[in-house]
Amino acid sequence: MDKYIRFDWAAKRMLRDKANYGVLEGLMTVLLDEKVTIVELLESEGNQDADDDKFNRVDIKAKNSKGEIILVEIQQTRELHYLQRILYGVAKAITEHIKLGNKYDQVKKVYSISIVYFDLGKGADYLYHGQNKLVGVHTKDQLVINTRTKDAIGMVSSTDIFPEYYIIRVNEFNKVATTPLEEWLDYLKDGNIREDTTTPGLAEARERLRYMQMSDAERRAYDRHIDNIMVENDILETKVIEGLEQGRAEGRAEGRAEGLTEGVAKANRDNARRMKADNMPVDLIAKYTGLTPGEIEAL
Repeated sequence: MDKYIRFDWAAKRMLRDKANYGVLEGLMTVLLDEKVTIVELLESEGNQDADDDKFNRVDIKAKNSKGEIILVEIQQTRELHYLQRILYGVAKAITEHIKLGNKYDQVKKVYSISIVYFDLGKGADYLYHGQNKLVGVHTKDQLVINTRTKDAIGMVSSTDIFPEYYIIRVNEFNKVATTPLEEWLDYLKDGNIREDTTTPGLAEARERLRYMQMSDAERRAYDRHIDNIMVENDILETKVIEGLEQGRAEGRAEGRAEGLTEGVAKANRDNARRMKADNMPVDLIAKYTGLTPGEIEAL
């Protein structure tokens, strides 16, 4: 059976090649339920190739044939303020692509697609989709706005302009793949691609993302990447569990709610010390313990 390269690795190192745009276009076409053509990939903070970037999210910033911006982020590890971060990413994309002095009609719609491999809150589904809509409080109708195009005045809905958010919770997918979306989830989670697939993007992935097609050096780098993900996820999971257990134990010993709070706080400080001793980045320690960079430096 063929072994296929994980999507996160391919997105960082292979899918930026124009010859491989078809894989990305396929995923976006399935999600948005309309044909998506990528015109170009734009610079983003995820364009990193160093071995020490394993904690950084993978960013793909693309422009489609309508001039709209599509952001794809792949997140391996927990992040306490993930929704705020994707909101910031969308806002940043909007402002980056309108020049000073341009009219507001130059603002482009943004699609944010998050592929997460961690437990992001509670929910029964593996795909969530949301968008801001202007709906009448009493009438429940959707507001339609006048807008001027080059040649005439037209009407648009807020859904034509406001960003859309898709969150794919990969680990929640536990079905036999029978639809194009489920086939994509099967690949994202377990690396499976059917030989007879006609799902957009996956036929291209079968041809271009075979593990054995990589050079020896590429395979070694890829294997290190997989090992890093497994090790770091295990370390972070262990530290979180240790912190919770220590917090509960100290809270029970105190017998008061404030004892639990202080126990968790102490556990966070202890976890931060261990992470610091392991030379983990300060911003990552802050993210998983809630301590400020100053508090971490003082430990």
